Amino acid sequence: MLYRENGQFKTSYASDQQIFPITQDRLGVLALIAFAAIAVPFMASEYTFRAVLIPFLILSLAALGLNILVGYCGQISLGTGGFMAVGAYAAYNFFARIDGMPLIPALLLGGACSTVLGVLFGIPSLRIKGLYLAVATLAAQFFIDWSFLRIKWFTLDSSSGSVSVSGLQVLGMPIETPIQKYLFCLAFLCVFGLMAKNLVRSNIGREWMAMRDMDVAAAVIGIRPVYAKLTAFAVSSFIVGVAGGLWGFVHLGSWEPAAFSIDRSFQLLFMVIIGGLGSIMGSFFGAAFIVLLPIFLDNVPQLFGIPIDTALAAHLTSMIFGALIVFFLIVEPHGLARLWSIGKEKLRLWPFPH
Repeated sequence: MLYRENGQFKTSYASDQQIFPITQDRLGVLALIAFAAIAVPFMASEYTFRAVLIPFLILSLAALGLNILVGYCGQISLGTGGFMAVGAYAAYNFFARIDGMPLIPALLLGGACSTVLGVLFGIPSLRIKGLYLAVATLAAQFFIDWSFLRIKWFTLDSSSGSVSVSGLQVLGMPIETPIQKYLFCLAFLCVFGLMAKNLVRSNIGREWMAMRDMDVAAAVIGIRPVYAKLTAFAVSSFIVGVAGGLWGFVHLGSWEPAAFSIDRSFQLLFMVIIGGLGSIMGSFFGAAFIVLLPIFLDNVPQLFGIPIDTALAAHLTSMIFGALIVFFLIVEPHGLARLWSIGKEKLRLWPFPH
């Protein structure tokens, strides 16, 4: 019975309302962060950083932002890739047009620009919801893609919409090696994860969940639908915009509008659904599932020494990946976070069966 809360008494409101009330949870999270920040840089290879860890951290951050909107507020969005593009291109314009612009303020300003556009396209949510709102956000995705491809001012007169950045620095320290990029993204994810966890437990977070469960009843008891829905769009777009800036600046280095296409929007939506709607932890589980599983499936034939054509392997990977998504959704419709929650409940009673 290592995982139990018997005897962990609370003597103040602050200790009773802390994010991780169980000591084992606090120690586990601190140990995980310490392992990720200290041990992983010495254990992982350059390929692991570039192909696995850095994309996982950035997409986890984007899924976290989308989960606030879809999972906590119940507003469906198919324009997440577009809001990532706004964050990336806005940060690029601030970084390139203003001499001496630091990297972190440029990324945050890119997130602020994404916030403005997210609130603008979130206005239809005041009158429509469900599939109709999804179509409206899908229109935002197409409009943003067209803007960055056709309006040359956003890309400093680049004909193809392709831009690139180099010489990234934070407080005089270069962000060039894979380990430096990994730690930079990890710091962003920890800060925004803590911020999101506190937000969903605050008054505004409860208003989001009330709008998700029954918007009419929420309005009757005094919750303002305009404020609740637009703040959800604002916070979600800000986090997604910052993630888009990290995806362009840190992971890609050089990108074009196709890097933030509709495929990216669907990928993030799948992460949220598979990981678990309305769960901060589910965002990380979903990102790990979407990022790691295809890489694992690609390497399975090599592990067993099976000679197989590259094109056939790619098709089989897609088929198996899709079948596993359907399987997991059938076994647990509430996502991988629900399986994690069930496991924790079992550990509280272990070794007793009930």
